[in-house]
Amino acid sequence: MKALNISAVSYLNTYPFVYGIQQSGYLRDYQLYLEVPSMCAERLKSGEADIALVPTGALSDFKNYHIISDYCIGAVREVVTVLLLSDKPLEKIRKVYLDFDSRTSSRLVQVLAQSFWKITPLFERLKPGQAEDHSEREAIVAIGDKTFDLKGRYPYSYDLAEEWIRFTKLPFVFAVWVSLKPIPEDVLGCLNKALRFGVENIEGTLDFFSAKLPKNADCRQYLSENISFNFDKAKKEGLNLFLSFL
Repeated sequence: MKALNISAVSYLNTYPFVYGIQQSGYLRDYQLYLEVPSMCAERLKSGEADIALVPTGALSDFKNYHIISDYCIGAVREVVTVLLLSDKPLEKIRKVYLDFDSRTSSRLVQVLAQSFWKITPLFERLKPGQAEDHSEREAIVAIGDKTFDLKGRYPYSYDLAEEWIRFTKLPFVFAVWVSLKPIPEDVLGCLNKALRFGVENIEGTLDFFSAKLPKNADCRQYLSENISFNFDKAKKEGLNLFLSFL
Protein backbone atom coordinates (compact mmCIF):
# COMPACT_ATOMS: atom_id res chain seq x y z
CA MET A 1 0.00 0.00 0.00
CA LYS A 2 1.19 3.55 -0.76
CA ALA A 3 1.89 5.97 2.06
CA LEU A 4 -1.14 6.36 4.29
CA ASN A 5 -2.58 9.89 4.31
CA ILE A 6 -4.04 10.69 7.74
CA SER A 7 -6.02 13.80 8.67
CA ALA A 8 -6.36 14.63 12.36
CA VAL A 9 -7.51 17.54 14.47
CA SER A 10 -4.93 20.09 15.62
CA TYR A 11 -6.46 20.66 19.08
CA LEU A 12 -5.18 19.63 22.51
CA ASN A 13 -7.78 16.84 22.72
CA THR A 14 -6.10 15.01 19.82
CA TYR A 15 -2.51 15.34 21.03
CA PRO A 16 -2.43 11.78 22.47
CA PHE A 17 -3.45 10.40 19.06
CA VAL A 18 -0.83 12.49 17.29
CA TYR A 19 1.81 11.49 19.82
CA GLY A 20 0.98 7.82 19.31
CA ILE A 21 1.06 8.10 15.52
CA GLN A 22 4.35 9.98 15.49
CA GLN A 23 6.22 8.39 18.38
CA SER A 24 5.01 4.81 18.90
CA GLY A 25 6.77 3.36 15.87
CA TYR A 26 3.76 1.29 14.86
CA LEU A 27 3.05 3.42 11.77
CA ARG A 28 5.99 4.08 9.49
CA ASP A 29 4.79 5.03 6.01
CA TYR A 30 2.31 7.88 6.45
CA GLN A 31 1.62 11.57 5.91
CA LEU A 32 -0.15 13.34 8.78
CA TYR A 33 -2.21 16.51 8.27
CA LEU A 34 -3.30 18.53 11.31
CA GLU A 35 -6.25 20.90 10.90
CA VAL A 36 -9.56 22.08 12.35
CA PRO A 37 -12.30 19.40 12.55
CA SER A 38 -14.33 20.64 9.60
CA MET A 39 -11.29 20.32 7.32
CA CYS A 40 -10.70 16.69 8.34
CA ALA A 41 -14.04 15.74 6.83
CA GLU A 42 -13.34 17.77 3.69
CA ARG A 43 -9.93 16.15 3.17
CA LEU A 44 -11.46 12.67 3.48
CA LYS A 45 -14.30 13.61 1.13
CA SER A 46 -11.89 14.91 -1.51
CA GLY A 47 -9.76 11.78 -1.36
CA GLU A 48 -6.70 13.61 -0.04
CA ALA A 49 -6.90 11.53 3.15
CA ASP A 50 -7.26 7.76 3.43
CA ILE A 51 -8.16 7.99 7.11
CA ALA A 52 -9.51 10.97 9.02
CA LEU A 53 -10.67 11.89 12.49
CA VAL A 54 -14.12 13.01 11.34
CA PRO A 55 -16.54 15.13 13.39
CA THR A 56 -19.65 13.07 14.05
CA GLY A 57 -21.82 15.91 12.82
CA ALA A 58 -20.30 15.43 9.35
CA LEU A 59 -20.91 11.67 9.11
CA SER A 60 -24.26 12.21 7.42
CA ASP A 61 -22.36 13.77 4.48
CA PHE A 62 -21.01 10.35 3.53
CA LYS A 63 -23.15 7.64 1.95
CA ASN A 64 -20.76 4.86 2.88
CA TYR A 65 -18.12 5.11 5.56
CA HIS A 66 -16.25 2.80 7.91
CA ILE A 67 -15.53 3.60 11.55
CA ILE A 68 -12.18 1.90 11.87
CA SER A 69 -10.80 2.34 15.38
CA ASP A 70 -11.47 1.49 19.00
CA TYR A 71 -10.75 5.11 19.89
CA CYS A 72 -12.61 8.40 19.53
CA ILE A 73 -12.88 11.90 20.94
CA GLY A 74 -15.69 11.50 23.46
CA ALA A 75 -16.95 12.71 26.81
CA VAL A 76 -18.67 11.07 29.76
CA ARG A 77 -18.79 14.31 31.79
CA GLU A 78 -18.21 17.98 31.03
CA VAL A 79 -15.79 18.32 28.13
CA VAL A 80 -14.70 21.92 28.88
CA THR A 81 -13.84 22.84 25.26
CA VAL A 82 -17.26 22.70 23.56
CA LEU A 83 -19.31 25.52 25.01
CA LEU A 84 -22.31 27.73 24.48
CA LEU A 85 -21.20 31.08 25.90
CA SER A 86 -23.79 33.77 26.47
CA ASP A 87 -24.49 37.19 27.95
CA LYS A 88 -27.85 35.94 29.21
CA PRO A 89 -29.51 32.72 30.42
CA LEU A 90 -30.75 30.12 27.94
CA GLU A 91 -34.40 31.13 27.91
CA LYS A 92 -33.50 34.70 26.90
CA ILE A 93 -31.07 33.92 24.07
CA ARG A 94 -32.34 35.18 20.70
CA LYS A 95 -29.37 34.48 18.44
CA VAL A 96 -26.44 32.05 18.58
CA TYR A 97 -23.29 32.40 16.49
CA LEU A 98 -21.67 29.10 15.52
CA ASP A 99 -17.94 28.41 15.44
CA PHE A 100 -16.83 27.75 11.86
CA ASP A 101 -14.38 25.08 13.00
CA SER A 102 -16.91 22.33 13.83
CA ARG A 103 -20.26 21.21 12.48
CA THR A 104 -20.70 18.72 15.32
CA SER A 105 -21.04 21.42 17.97
CA SER A 106 -23.28 23.43 15.64
CA ARG A 107 -25.62 20.51 15.18
CA LEU A 108 -25.44 19.46 18.82
CA VAL A 109 -26.48 22.89 20.09
CA GLN A 110 -29.45 22.89 17.72
CA VAL A 111 -30.53 19.43 18.91
CA LEU A 112 -30.29 20.57 22.53
CA ALA A 113 -32.13 23.83 21.80
CA GLN A 114 -35.05 22.11 20.12
CA SER A 115 -35.35 18.87 22.07
CA PHE A 116 -33.97 19.63 25.54
CA TRP A 117 -33.88 23.34 26.30
CA LYS A 118 -37.06 24.08 24.29
CA ILE A 119 -35.78 27.39 22.93
CA THR A 120 -35.86 28.73 19.37
CA PRO A 121 -32.98 31.15 18.77
CA LEU A 122 -31.67 32.05 15.35
CA PHE A 123 -28.36 30.45 14.36
CA GLU A 124 -25.65 32.03 12.25
CA ARG A 125 -22.35 30.40 11.27
CA LEU A 126 -19.24 32.50 11.71
CA LYS A 127 -16.43 32.76 9.20
CA PRO A 128 -12.99 31.21 9.89
CA GLY A 129 -11.23 32.97 12.77
CA GLN A 130 -14.22 35.03 13.87
CA ALA A 131 -14.84 32.99 17.02
CA GLU A 132 -11.48 34.15 18.37
CA ASP A 133 -12.00 37.87 17.81
CA HIS A 134 -13.23 40.24 20.49
CA SER A 135 -16.55 41.15 18.90
CA GLU A 136 -19.51 41.53 21.24
CA ARG A 137 -21.95 38.68 20.61
CA GLU A 138 -25.06 37.73 22.55
CA ALA A 139 -24.21 34.02 22.44
CA ILE A 140 -21.60 31.92 20.70
CA VAL A 141 -20.79 28.23 20.36
CA ALA A 142 -17.02 27.87 20.55
CA ILE A 143 -14.85 24.77 20.44
CA GLY A 144 -11.25 23.78 20.92
CA ASP A 145 -8.34 25.45 22.66
CA LYS A 146 -9.76 28.94 22.12
CA THR A 147 -12.44 28.22 24.75
CA PHE A 148 -9.86 28.44 27.54
CA ASP A 149 -9.59 32.17 26.76
CA LEU A 150 -13.17 32.86 25.69
CA LYS A 151 -14.98 31.42 28.70
CA GLY A 152 -14.06 34.28 31.02
CA ARG A 153 -15.67 36.87 28.74
CA TYR A 154 -19.23 35.64 29.26
CA PRO A 155 -21.34 35.40 32.43
CA TYR A 156 -23.12 32.24 31.26
CA SER A 157 -21.41 29.06 30.07
CA TYR A 158 -23.11 25.83 29.04
CA ASP A 159 -20.95 22.75 28.44
CA LEU A 160 -22.57 20.95 25.50
CA ALA A 161 -21.31 17.49 26.44
CA GLU A 162 -22.63 17.88 29.96
CA GLU A 163 -25.98 19.12 28.64
CA TRP A 164 -26.22 16.14 26.23
CA ILE A 165 -25.52 13.73 29.08
CA ARG A 166 -28.20 15.41 31.23
CA PHE A 167 -30.61 15.08 28.29
CA THR A 168 -29.89 11.49 27.19
CA LYS A 169 -27.99 9.80 30.07
CA LEU A 170 -25.48 8.72 27.40
CA PRO A 171 -21.92 9.85 26.57
CA PHE A 172 -21.28 12.12 23.62
CA VAL A 173 -18.88 11.35 20.76
CA PHE A 174 -17.37 14.35 18.98
CA ALA A 175 -15.17 12.59 16.42
CA VAL A 176 -14.38 9.09 15.16
CA TRP A 177 -11.71 7.60 12.92
CA VAL A 178 -13.19 6.97 9.48
CA SER A 179 -12.21 5.65 6.08
CA LEU A 180 -14.26 5.57 2.89
CA LYS A 181 -12.47 2.61 1.39
CA PRO A 182 -11.13 -0.67 2.76
CA ILE A 183 -7.85 -0.36 4.66
CA PRO A 184 -5.68 -3.49 5.07
CA GLU A 185 -6.23 -5.19 8.43
CA ASP A 186 -2.56 -5.04 9.35
CA VAL A 187 -2.55 -1.26 8.79
CA LEU A 188 -5.68 -0.82 10.93
CA GLY A 189 -4.04 -2.94 13.62
CA CYS A 190 -0.99 -0.70 13.60
CA LEU A 191 -3.19 2.40 13.75
CA ASN A 192 -5.08 1.07 16.76
CA LYS A 193 -1.82 0.21 18.53
CA ALA A 194 -0.45 3.69 17.82
CA LEU A 195 -3.58 5.38 19.14
CA ARG A 196 -3.57 3.18 22.26
CA PHE A 197 0.08 4.05 22.84
CA GLY A 198 -0.78 7.73 22.89
CA VAL A 199 -3.87 7.39 25.07
CA GLU A 200 -1.92 5.33 27.60
CA ASN A 201 0.96 7.83 27.67
CA ILE A 202 -0.57 11.17 28.64
CA GLU A 203 2.62 12.27 30.43
CA GLY A 204 4.68 11.55 27.35
CA THR A 205 2.15 13.45 25.25
CA LEU A 206 2.35 16.50 27.52
CA ASP A 207 6.14 16.47 27.43
CA PHE A 208 6.22 16.07 23.66
CA PHE A 209 3.81 18.99 23.08
CA SER A 210 4.97 21.15 26.00
CA ALA A 211 5.71 24.17 23.80
CA LYS A 212 2.21 24.09 22.26
CA LEU A 213 0.06 23.54 25.35
CA PRO A 214 -2.52 26.23 26.24
CA LYS A 215 -1.04 28.28 29.07
CA ASN A 216 -4.24 28.76 31.05
CA ALA A 217 -5.49 25.16 31.03
CA ASP A 218 -4.94 22.14 33.26
CA CYS A 219 -3.94 19.99 30.31
CA ARG A 220 -3.23 16.88 32.38
CA GLN A 221 -6.69 16.92 33.95
CA TYR A 222 -8.31 17.76 30.62
CA LEU A 223 -6.78 14.79 28.78
CA SER A 224 -7.17 12.39 31.71
CA GLU A 225 -10.67 13.30 32.88
CA ASN A 226 -12.58 15.50 30.43
CA ILE A 227 -11.76 13.63 27.22
CA SER A 228 -12.76 9.97 27.07
CA PHE A 229 -10.96 8.13 24.27
CA ASN A 230 -12.32 4.58 24.31
CA PHE A 231 -15.05 4.02 21.72
CA ASP A 232 -17.06 1.65 23.91
CA LYS A 233 -20.64 0.37 23.81
CA ALA A 234 -22.15 3.34 25.65
CA LYS A 235 -20.46 5.82 23.31
CA LYS A 236 -21.70 3.87 20.29
CA GLU A 237 -25.23 4.16 21.69
CA GLY A 238 -24.75 7.88 22.25
CA LEU A 239 -23.42 8.34 18.72
CA ASN A 240 -26.31 6.42 17.16
CA LEU A 241 -28.81 8.53 19.10
CA PHE A 242 -27.14 11.78 18.01
CA LEU A 243 -27.14 10.65 14.37
CA SER A 244 -30.84 9.81 14.64
CA PHE A 245 -31.54 13.46 15.50
CA LEU A 246 -29.75 14.54 12.35
